[in-house]
Amino acid sequence: MSGRGGSVLLVALATTASLVASAPALVDVALPPPPPVPVAPPPTPLTADELTARTLPVVVTIDASAGWTGMTGTGIVITPDGTVVTNHHVVSGATDISAVSGANGLIYDAEVLGYDRERDLAVLRLGTASDLPAATIAEDLPPVGSRVTAFGNSQGGGVVVATPGTIVEFDRNVVVRDATDGSRHRLTGMIRTDAPIRPGDSGGPLVDEYGTVVGINTAGAVQRNTDTSPDTTPEAYAVPITEAVTVVEQVRTGVSEGSVHVGPTPRLGASVTTARRDGQDPGAEVLWVSYDSPAYHAGLDAGDVVVSFDGERVSSTGELEERLLRRSPGDVVSIEWTTESGERRSADIVLESGPAR
Repeated sequence: MSGRGGSVLLVALATTASLVASAPALVDVALPPPPPVPVAPPPTPLTADELTARTLPVVVTIDASAGWTGMTGTGIVITPDGTVVTNHHVVSGATDISAVSGANGLIYDAEVLGYDRERDLAVLRLGTASDLPAATIAEDLPPVGSRVTAFGNSQGGGVVVATPGTIVEFDRNVVVRDATDGSRHRLTGMIRTDAPIRPGDSGGPLVDEYGTVVGINTAGAVQRNTDTSPDTTPEAYAVPITEAVTVVEQVRTGVSEGSVHVGPTPRLGASVTTARRDGQDPGAEVLWVSYDSPAYHAGLDAGDVVVSFDGERVSSTGELEERLLRRSPGDVVSIEWTTESGERRSADIVLESGPAR
């Protein structure tokens, strides 16, 4: 039995070896390359009429007034329920704000949700708005030399005008003057464009050639040298839309932080300017006091100098504004000041609600 079994095993091994020996050798064969992936052609820039048709529905014209004075400007709808972004200086000091939609022609009462004075931005909400077209926001800014168009309520006439131009430069710092109170503000990181932005265009969209918002018109028609010839290219500026998105997101958190103030504005009821008197501490000098205001009831008078607010030293108007905007209407705060004769006084006050400042 063992002999026959051994024979069968030898035969099986021999047969397997024979099959392996007779198998064809494997040869590497180069496969043809895959077909190229088709590349989508670049989008076609919109014509001037197409650009206008796409942009006008997301624009609102703004009227902001305080008593006998007022300001006109422009805003950009960024959500269908009526969230609008515009310039802070358009609504600064306003007690009554309304906006007309470019999509349906309706007039809406507008409420200031929050703002950033340093970046000249404000976020509004249109009272009963719904299902409004919203702007397309750029994630990245186009390069220098790209064609852009500024849309705005030019000269405050209530008609949105398109003004073409190009991007000239990024990261420009400029000083602008607030028409409402004459104060000056330094704006940083601005887009410079040669589109001739005019009064009333403030807060309107600067769009690329596909209708995407890349900036918010802010300061326009500022020439580098007033002695230059009339045909000198004007300097106009816009806040990068990326900055505006940052402010909007901060306002949505509901928390004031940094230079962004969220919610109703606290009011002291006194106009001040930075004061530095010989032999006395610097502070915020009172120019005038509103009747029946918190400052009035505290006993502040023109010529007094505020040196402390809510337990923190005040050495300038900016510091007083900064400390004030950290608070909310209804808060009780302590305030210290010196009179023109050098007498030191203090009082606790209850802050009122006032317009955006």
